[in-house]
Amino acid sequence: MSTGFAASDLFAGRVRRRVALTAVVVLLCGLTLVLAYMNKARCAGPPFDADGRSTVFDIAKDSDVCYSDIQFLWLGRDINEHVFPYVGGGITDDGALVGGAVEYPVLSGVLMWLGALGADNDAEFLRHSALLLAPFALLTAWMLARLAGPAALLWAAGPPLVLYAFHNWELPVVCMAVAAVYIMGCSTRYSLRTRGIVAAVLLGLGFCLKLYPGIFLLPLLAYVLTGGDEGDRDRDRGLDVRGALLTAGAAIGTVVAVNLPFALAGYEGWRASFTFQQLRQADITTNSIWYWGLRPMFGQGAEGETAFQQVVSVISPLLVIAAFALAMWLGGKRYLRTGVFPWVGVSGAMLCGFLVFHKVHSPQYTLWLVPFLVLLQVPWWLIGSYLVADAAIGIGVFRYFYSMGSGTSVALMENVVQFGVWGRAGLLVVLFFVFLWPLPREYRRVPPVPRWDPDGLIPVI
Repeated sequence: MSTGFAASDLFAGRVRRRVALTAVVVLLCGLTLVLAYMNKARCAGPPFDADGRSTVFDIAKDSDVCYSDIQFLWLGRDINEHVFPYVGGGITDDGALVGGAVEYPVLSGVLMWLGALGADNDAEFLRHSALLLAPFALLTAWMLARLAGPAALLWAAGPPLVLYAFHNWELPVVCMAVAAVYIMGCSTRYSLRTRGIVAAVLLGLGFCLKLYPGIFLLPLLAYVLTGGDEGDRDRDRGLDVRGALLTAGAAIGTVVAVNLPFALAGYEGWRASFTFQQLRQADITTNSIWYWGLRPMFGQGAEGETAFQQVVSVISPLLVIAAFALAMWLGGKRYLRTGVFPWVGVSGAMLCGFLVFHKVHSPQYTLWLVPFLVLLQVPWWLIGSYLVADAAIGIGVFRYFYSMGSGTSVALMENVVQFGVWGRAGLLVVLFFVFLWPLPREYRRVPPVPRWDPDGLIPVI
């Protein structure tokens, strides 16, 4: 009997420690979100102009590094007019969104509309949006703490959350991506197929927020197809083609179900969000290797600019696709060696390829990457190096814009920005390969509730 009590006490102690750690992570995340809001709110507040724009915004947004897309887009997308997005909108020949159309997928557009309800100025819009977005960050912190233990503090209390939590509408989409990983890491009381289908729905919802979680569907399908890991009950069934098809169908069905009502109600406004992104150019605002590396090779003038954009529009997607294919191939090689397809690592590698080669690399995209740094056993020196390069962009680029606008010397800030662009790109290449090999940082699965053997002596996990 004493053996049973000892095992029970051991399990209970482990549970208490995890609960305490999770509570600390979530609490610190809440405090970090307060700092993140205060950081952006420095650009918001009275006096306001006739459109509800804080007059301090145009003065301080770059010099004080308090710019946010949330506050900026109070004007220009009919958000201040409380127009429901997409339904009556469209895009002009010169690429301007009108009539309530916004440049993001439909669920992000709805969140923008919800954040504007009851707001009469950009400060209220920022505050309402922060209250709307914060729960997603807290839920992400909770899931990461359950999955990875203390490493979740990187999300909850790291610099990226302070800089970017309320820069744009990234928190919900990150939450959906992490939730998919969390579901796949749940106890095997749920079959691999069931978990795969639920995870696919979550990735589909993420796609309807910011597109990028859609790229994780392919490695998820490979994981379901090959039977998961050694803890899955369906492992002896061979390749699970039916399970992979059901998983793919769940993702596709989710995307169709969410988008179809908007496409039917206002096709031009719905299509405008995709057209806008297609037309977006690799310019000084995109922080990409293309502008800083390739653009100088084409010379000055309109002809050089046109040729540059045409080249980028071709080679950028080709290299992104090549990076995806390489990640999947390396993941397949890992599967042949270990018997487990590393779907989380492959997803992280694909994200790295996208961030390096896509024509736009906004600073807040770092929030997409942080969960992979938490979940996988990435060396801390490498994480620290990336955060330094990221800060050079997240802070330096706005100081660079301020220097250009104020007429002061831009040399120092331009060097800082280039350090961030190339440092971040180089580290993403390293992370591409690093993500493919490490194990999860602490726990592969959320600990199941213990079942007791017939004699009631020891817990059976």
